[in-house]
Amino acid sequence: RDYTYVDDIVDGILAAVAIPSYQDYTARAQVSEAMSLTSALKTPLAEWFADSGNWPSAPGSISQTLAGKYVKSITFTDQTTLGITIVATMKSSGVNAAIQNGTFQNATTDGAKTWACGPGPTTPIDSKYLPGACKG
Repeated sequence: RDYTYVDDIVDGILAAVAIPSYQDYTARAQVSEAMSLTSALKTPLAEWFADSGNWPSAPGSISQTLAGKYVKSITFTDQTTLGITIVATMKSSGVNAAIQNGTFQNATTDGAKTWACGPGPTTPIDSKYLPGACKG
């Protein structure tokens, strides 16, 4: 018997399932860099706030690492008396197409005692690509 035709069908089905799963995995791995970079700023922000009672005006005041292999930039937004949002913007090339220019955020509203992560304010990254800790 010639199983070549059946083997080709099975290979096609496996590829149809495996490729999208791999692409999703790749996007999640790339977004994990945004989680890592924004999380690294939480302790310095808490210390700054505890010492001064306000927030620094820019991330460069507390860190020199404001970009990465997949993250284009880190910025601060939504600064209030007790709150600040750290926003990571993904690069426009060299990353999975589903997250290009997407934003990820880590935010506090209680003077850096607690933090919540999730999709960013502009071009939010789809929740399926967020780290498990951010899928509340």
